[in-house]
Amino acid sequence: NCFRKFLIIEMKVGNHSNADPDRPWVVGLSEFLRQSHNTEALLFDREKRKISVATLGSVDESLLSESLRRTIELIQEHPERYEEIQKHGILVKQMPGHILLERGVPCMTAPKFWKWREIAWPEFSPAESSDEHEADEWKLMAAFAVVCGLFGLLGVFARQMEWGYAWLPDVFFIGSMIAGGWEAAKDAIKDVFKGQVDIHFLMVAVALGATFIGAFAEGALLLFLFSTSGALEHFALYRTKREINALFKVAPKTACVVRKDGQEESVPIEKVVKEDRVLVRPGDVFPVDARIVSGSTAADESNLTGEANPVSKEVDDVVYSGTLNLWGAVHTVALKSASESSLQKIIRLIREAQHLKAPSQRFTDRFGTAYTIGVLGLTLLMFCFWWLVLDITPFVNTEKSFSAFYRAMTLLVVVSPCALVISIPSAILAAIANGARNGVLFRGGAALEKMSEIDVVAFDKTGTLTTGELTVERVESFPPGRESEVAETAYALENSSTHPIARAISAYGKQKNLPLREVKQFRSITGQGVSGRLTESRVVLGRRELLEKGPLADWAKELPPTDAQHLEVWLICEDLLGRILLKDQIRDSSALVLSALRERSIATIMLTGDRSQTAVDIGTHLGIGEIRSALSPEDKVNAVRELVEQGKKVAMVGDGVNDAPSLAAAYVSVAMGARGSDAALEQSEVVLMNDRIENFLQAYELSRRTRRIIRQNIALALGTIVVMALGASGGLVPLSLGVFAHEGSTVLVCLNSLRLLFVKNR
Repeated sequence: NCFRKFLIIEMKVGNHSNADPDRPWVVGLSEFLRQSHNTEALLFDREKRKISVATLGSVDESLLSESLRRTIELIQEHPERYEEIQKHGILVKQMPGHILLERGVPCMTAPKFWKWREIAWPEFSPAESSDEHEADEWKLMAAFAVVCGLFGLLGVFARQMEWGYAWLPDVFFIGSMIAGGWEAAKDAIKDVFKGQVDIHFLMVAVALGATFIGAFAEGALLLFLFSTSGALEHFALYRTKREINALFKVAPKTACVVRKDGQEESVPIEKVVKEDRVLVRPGDVFPVDARIVSGSTAADESNLTGEANPVSKEVDDVVYSGTLNLWGAVHTVALKSASESSLQKIIRLIREAQHLKAPSQRFTDRFGTAYTIGVLGLTLLMFCFWWLVLDITPFVNTEKSFSAFYRAMTLLVVVSPCALVISIPSAILAAIANGARNGVLFRGGAALEKMSEIDVVAFDKTGTLTTGELTVERVESFPPGRESEVAETAYALENSSTHPIARAISAYGKQKNLPLREVKQFRSITGQGVSGRLTESRVVLGRRELLEKGPLADWAKELPPTDAQHLEVWLICEDLLGRILLKDQIRDSSALVLSALRERSIATIMLTGDRSQTAVDIGTHLGIGEIRSALSPEDKVNAVRELVEQGKKVAMVGDGVNDAPSLAAAYVSVAMGARGSDAALEQSEVVLMNDRIENFLQAYELSRRTRRIIRQNIALALGTIVVMALGASGGLVPLSLGVFAHEGSTVLVCLNSLRLLFVKNR
C-alpha cells in the first residue's frame, strides 16, 4: 500500500489506439481503463521517464506500448483537464513528477499477485502532417484567399462601374466572404461542438455582423486579409517544419551488411547490430555510427554539425549515421545499433522538442476560450454602452458617427489576439529548425528562452574543453637510445586493442609508418594493461604498478615520475624498458569560446575530477575564470547548487555519466552530442552535435535573437491591440482600418519570426 500511495497510477489498460485525438485525454484514458482484462496498474513518471505496468496473466506488450504512447500524447496535449475524469469514477491526484489516478481495487490482496514489468518509454512521432500535406494545406488556403480577393475586386468594380443590377456587387462580396471564410468557418464549427470558441469564431462572427448591417465590402476585406494571413502563417510553419523534417529524411532505411562468408546483404536499418561489418559506397549515407576498418573517404556532416566543409575519414576514424559518404567505398564496423546512433538520438530529441512548450508560449496558450468569451462579453457590453448610455444609433451609420453595432464589430476585430497567439510558437519553431540545421539542438522552447539568461557557464574538462582522445606526446627508453624499438613494440601490442590508449598508440604508429610485427598469445590484464609474445620474448605494456610490484620494484623507485599533464604507459621486455607519454588534446576552439564568453561578461568555471595540476595547467592555458579539480559527481552537483544559491543562472556543459547529476542541477544543461553518454543526453536541454564546443556560442546567440524576436512580436501584437482598441472605443477607427491593422500585425509577426529561420550563425 505504501508503494502504491507513493508511486503508482492505478488504472486498467486497454486498447484505445483508435481514440479520437480531439477528445479530452481523460475520456480516452477512462476507456483505456475499462477495456483491459489483464492489466491492473500503471506507474507513470514523466520526470524520470519510467513506465511500469502490473499485470495478471498474459498481455500483448506491443499493443500495450502503443496504447500507452497514445495516452501520453493525449495527456501532454491536455494536461490541465483533470476535473473531467471525475465523471468516470477515477480520482486524480497530482504529485511531483507524477499523475496519480486511483480507482477501486476489487480485492485488497490482489496487488500481491501482480507481475510488474517495464515498458519502453513511448517515442513521439513527428508532426502528424507530412511535408506534402503541410504544403497542400497552405496552398489550399492561399487558393481560397486568391478567390476571395478576386470576388472582392469584382464587387468593388461592379459597385464603382454600376454594372448591371444594384444587388450584383453584394453577390460578389458574399462570394468573396464564402471563399475567405470557408476554412475559418469549418474550424469554428468544429470548436463550438467541443465547447470552445477561438479566433476563427470571432472572425466569422464579425463577417456575419458586417453582412447584417450591410457592410459587405468590409466583411469581404476582413476575410480576405484573414485568409491571406492564415495562408502566410501556415506557409511559415511549413517552411519551419520542412527544415526540421529534412533531418528525418536523411535517415537511412537500409544498410549493406557484409557477412562472415563475404556475401553482401541489404538489410533494414533496424536489423544492424553492434560489430556488424557494413559496406558504404560513394554517395551513400552512413547507416550507423561506425569505425572505418578499410578504405578512405570524406564525409559531408553538415546536416549534423552545420559544418559545410567535407571531413576526411581514414582507417580507425569514426563516421556518424546520417552523414554522406562523398567519394570512397569503405568497410566499417558498427559501433552501435541503429536505434542508438547519433542521428536517431537527434531525431528522438527533436521529436520531443516539438512537444515541449516555452514558458512564454504557455502564457499565450491561456488566450484560448476564456479570452475569446471575454472579448465577446466586452463587445456586447460596449455595444450596450454606446447604444443605451451614449445614445448612438444601434445599427445604422450616420454622417456624424458610426453605429453602435459597427463600432462593436470594429472593436471585436482589433482586440482579437491572432498576432499575439502566433507571436511565440512561430519564433520558437523557427529557432529550433535553425539550430538543428546548424549543429545545435534545443529540447523545446524553455531551453531556448533560458539559454539567453545565463551568467555562469560550468564546463567539464575531459571530452568538453578537451577532445577526450589521447595522443602520443613522447616515447622514452631506459637507458635512452631505443625509443624506436619501444614505439614499434607498443604499436604491435596495441594494434589488437580498442582502448583509448591503444587507439592513440596505433594512430601514432601509422603516422610514423612503423612496421607492424605479429603478436602471439595476446591477452588483456584487467586494470593493468596488455601482454603478448613477440618472437620468443614476452612483452607487457601497462601501468607503472607492473614495475613497482615485480622484480624491478627497487629499481623502479628511481624512475622519473610523470608530470600532471601526461598519462604514461610502460613497456617491459626481456632487454627493453620504456614508456609512452600521452596527453588529452585541448579543443582548438575552446580558447575562442571562453574568450567570447568573457567578452559577454559571462563567468566561466571548470568542474573536473582530474588531478589539480592537470586542471590548473589546462585552465590557465585557456584562461578559464575558476578551476575546481578532483571533484566527485556529488562535488560537481554541490558546486552547481552553490552557484545557484548565490542567485546565478548556471549552464553546465558535460558529456559523461558522471556529469549527468550536475547537468540536472543546472539552470540550463548542455551535452556534447557525439561523445555524450545516454545519461548526459537524457538530462540535457541543449545538445551540441558532433561535439563542437563552438556551437555553444551559436546556441547562446540564437537564444538571445529568439528572445528579441519574441519581445518584438509581443510588443507589435499588444501595441496594435491597445492602440486600435482605444481608437475603436472612441469611434475613430473604421472597420476597414481595424481589419488592416489586425491582419497586418499578424503577417508582420510571421515574417519577423521567419527571420530566425534564415539567419546565418557565425
